[in-house]
Amino acid sequence: TPSLADGISAELGRDLCHLACEFAQSAGVLLKLPQVTMATAQVLIYRYFYRTSLKDTGVQDLAMGALFLASKVEESPRKIKDIINVFHYLSKRFRKLDTKPMEAYSNEFYVMKKGLLQAEMLILTKLAFNVQVQLPYGMLINYIRSLELTNHPEVPQMAWNYLNDSLRTNIYVCYQPPTIACSMVFLAARTCAVKLPLSPPWWEVFDTTLEDMEHIAALVLDLYRKKLPTELPLTAAELEEYVRNPSKSRN
Repeated sequence: TPSLADGISAELGRDLCHLACEFAQSAGVLLKLPQVTMATAQVLIYRYFYRTSLKDTGVQDLAMGALFLASKVEESPRKIKDIINVFHYLSKRFRKLDTKPMEAYSNEFYVMKKGLLQAEMLILTKLAFNVQVQLPYGMLINYIRSLELTNHPEVPQMAWNYLNDSLRTNIYVCYQPPTIACSMVFLAARTCAVKLPLSPPWWEVFDTTLEDMEHIAALVLDLYRKKLPTELPLTAAELEEYVRNPSKSRN
């Protein structure tokens, strides 16, 4: 990825994107945004990551800009001040600091507003204004019905949960929506010990390979095994210091 040239390791880049997506999802819940808006924001975060380096955009600004942009793309806009206040709360909570509300229109507020607007413009320009996102939610429902999995209510719910969690990975820039939807069905059925047709293999009907599904499933399951370090940098300045002095940043 472009971030490697700026000293941001592959692991750190993934962790930063993961954190940005968690912020976008958590903020969306607090702002009562539709899930499709939160999903779009997280896909935009990963698209941006694969187009340009993260060195000039902190996690907080990137997540704010992506969610603000997604709320307009998906026609569920929220006021800038509401988004800023929510992200201020989330960043303080992540750092385990006092989460008292920010003073209205303080200097900190205007710094965050500037970061949000700059991040939104960077996302638009780096993605060449290609911000439409095709999500696999509808396909997932169709596949579940086609495989008659509605008779096993735990499978659809599990698949839906996995699909939402998978937004924190890079699969949405690496695979097509049908493959992602099939992978969530595959993972949910395996988790719930529900057998699916193998003669012929059910995934071939949906033009997907077992290898792709297993790879996606492994990426999703890895999310639950990994805990993000609380010292991850949230701003561009913190990221610069983190990369320059990694051992100091972890103390």
